[in-house]
Amino acid sequence: MASKAHDTQIDTVFAEEVGDGSHELKKGTPEDRADMYRMGKVQELNRGFRFMSIFSFCCILMSTWEVQFPISPIALVNGGTGGYVWAFFLSWIGFLIINTSLAEMGSMAPTTGGQYHWISEFAPRQYQKIMSYLMGWICVLGWQAMCATSAYLAGTQIQALVALNYPNYVPETWHGSLLTIAVAAYGVIFNTWLAKKLPLVEGLVLVIHILGFFGILVPLWVLSPRTDAKAVFTSFNNGGGWNNMATSFVAGISAGIGPLLGADAAVHMAEELQDAARVVPRSMVWTTFFNGLFGWIMVISYCFCLGSLDVLESPYGAYIQVFYNSTKSTGATSAMVVIIIVMVIFCNLTMIATASRQLFAFARDDAIPFHNWFAHVRPGWDVPFNSVITTFITTSLLSLIGIGSAVALNSILSLTTVAILTSYICSIGCIIWRRLTNQPMLPSKFDLGKWGLPINIVSQVFLVFFLVATFFPPVPNPVPETMNWSIVIYGATILFSLAYYFFYGRHTYAGPVEYVRKLE
Repeated sequence: MASKAHDTQIDTVFAEEVGDGSHELKKGTPEDRADMYRMGKVQELNRGFRFMSIFSFCCILMSTWEVQFPISPIALVNGGTGGYVWAFFLSWIGFLIINTSLAEMGSMAPTTGGQYHWISEFAPRQYQKIMSYLMGWICVLGWQAMCATSAYLAGTQIQALVALNYPNYVPETWHGSLLTIAVAAYGVIFNTWLAKKLPLVEGLVLVIHILGFFGILVPLWVLSPRTDAKAVFTSFNNGGGWNNMATSFVAGISAGIGPLLGADAAVHMAEELQDAARVVPRSMVWTTFFNGLFGWIMVISYCFCLGSLDVLESPYGAYIQVFYNSTKSTGATSAMVVIIIVMVIFCNLTMIATASRQLFAFARDDAIPFHNWFAHVRPGWDVPFNSVITTFITTSLLSLIGIGSAVALNSILSLTTVAILTSYICSIGCIIWRRLTNQPMLPSKFDLGKWGLPINIVSQVFLVFFLVATFFPPVPNPVPETMNWSIVIYGATILFSLAYYFFYGRHTYAGPVEYVRKLE
C-alpha cells in the first residue's frame, strides 16, 4: 500500500510538471518517472527511444570500424601493423571494463547530465559542488569539440574523394571549413525539424553500418594482396623516432582509443529513453562489445591488405590508397569511400544530439550564463532547440579557425579525448571512494555486486594509462606543427573553469545533488 501511495505521489507531481495526460510519450515507464522524481528533474523531452534505437544511436555515434580508417596513420607511424592491431585490442578490452563501470552509474542515475550529475551525487560532500561544476564544463566543451571533430573529419574525407576523382583539384583549407559547416547543418536539420524521426532514422542507419562493414570487408578480402600473418601481428614500426618501441606504441595508441570513445552517449539521451535505468547500461555494454568486435576485425583485415607503409605518403590518404590498390578502380574506390563518409556524417548527427543534451542539462542546473535560454525546450518539437543551434554555431566557428591554421584547429579538437576520459576518471573515482568507505550506494538494475570494486579499480588503471597516452606527441622532439597541444588546451580549460566558478558559478550553481529527493 505504501508503495502504491508513493507511486501515486510521483505521478501527481509528474502530471503537475509535464501538464495534461496527453503527453504519453513523455511519461515513460513508472520507473522512469520515479527516477526523474528522485533526481528532482522535470520531464521535458519525449521518450521516443527504445533499446534497439538507442543501441543504433550509440553504434553510429562511435562509428568504430569506419573512423579507424582515416585515423589509422597515427598507429601505423608509431606502432606499425603489429602495434595497431594490439593497441586496438587493448583499447577495446579497456573500454569494455570502463563502460561496465559507467553503466552501473547510468542505471543508478539515468540523467542527461551524466558524469557531472554522478559526481555531484557520489563525491565527498565537501567536494561535490566544485568537482561537478568543473566536470560539467569539461564535458560540455569536450562534446562540443567532438561534434566539430566528426564534422571536420567528414569534410576532409569529402575533399580527398574529390581529389581522387579530379586530379586537377587543389584542396584548400577553406574548402574543408565550408564542408564542415555543411555537414553540421545537415545534422541540425535532423535534430530539430526531424527530431521525432531520429529513433527510426538511427535504426535504418544501423543497417548501413552493418552492410557497409561487409561492403568494404569483402572487397578487401577478395581483391587485396595478402601480407604474411606473422608480419601483420608482430611487425612494429617506430616511425616517430622514439628511443624504444614501447614508447612509440604508447604514442600511437590514441588510434585505438578514439574510435571506442562515446558509449556514454546513451546516458546523455537517457531522458528520451523508455525504461532508461535498465536500457542505458545494456546499450553501453553491448555497443562497446559489437563495435569493438567489428572494429578489431576491420583493423586486422586492413593491416593484411595494407602492403607497404608507403601508402602513408599518398596524397589521398592511406586508406583510400589501399582501397585503390585493391580494386584498381576509381569508381569502386569512390563507392567504398562514400560508405565511410556517409557514416561519419551520421556520426556527427548523433554527436550533435548528445552534445546539445549535455549543454541543455548543464544549463538546466543554472551553471552557465543565459542558462534559461540554453535550457529552453521548444514546444511541439520537444528538443532543446537553442542548445542544438549553439552546437552548430560552435562547430562552424571552430571550422573557420582551420582556414588560418590547421595546427590551431587540431589543437582545440584534441580537447575531445582528454575531456571525456577525465570525466570518466572522476566519476569512477567517486564510486571507488564510496565503496572503499562503505558509503550507501543507490540501487541499480545493473548492479556489479562484489565485482564492483575490482572492476572500478581496473577501469581507473586503464583510464589513467589512456589519459597519459593521449598527451604524447607523434615525435619525441616536436616543433609547433607536430606538437600535441592537448595538455595546453586541457590546462587552459581547467583554469578557465576554475576562474569562472569563483567569479560566477559558485553564486548560481548548487549542483544536481541539491535537487535530489530522498525516497523512503
